[in-house]
Amino acid sequence: MNTDRTRINREIRSDELRVIGADGGNLGVISLKQALQAAQDAGLDLIEISPMATPPVAKIADYGKFEYERSKKEKAVKAKAKVSETKEVQIKVGTGDHDMQLKARKAAEWMAEGHRVRAELFLKGRYKGMDEQFLKTRLEKFLLLIPSAYKLAESVARSPKGFACVIERDLAEQAKRDKAAKQQ
Repeated sequence: MNTDRTRINREIRSDELRVIGADGGNLGVISLKQALQAAQDAGLDLIEISPMATPPVAKIADYGKFEYERSKKEKAVKAKAKVSETKEVQIKVGTGDHDMQLKARKAAEWMAEGHRVRAELFLKGRYKGMDEQFLKTRLEKFLLLIPSAYKLAESVARSPKGFACVIERDLAEQAKRDKAAKQQ
């Protein structure tokens, strides 16, 4: 028998069950035989809801309706779940101030949507041989241009293409900023 499937009626293995009646009332801890008889008298199924509890919990209900309600709940949870991606912003040593401001605003938009942002300082050719402290400072200068509150998820470090860091929004810091702006 498949273990992820809900056990009903004769599939239930426990000798004693805590049973919830068809009306939602607690019938207490009773034997499997009594629970099956109560379900049969009601013309419904005995559904094992919580098999890991001691004693296991079962409910007297219509199995088809029970499965329908459960699938509806799962779909609702799936619809509310938002997938978070890691977006990437790439700058170069020679990127101008205006372009950096545009990219910083785009990074702030992505963070507002709930995404993480990977900021990467792309190095090619002779830029790879430049002073590491200068290159890190260049990337940090870009991070200072981002208008929304953020925190570093991964600090500035060398990457295959140059230097990179990952940032994500900091809701607590953003709330402080908003509160300070309101007071002024």
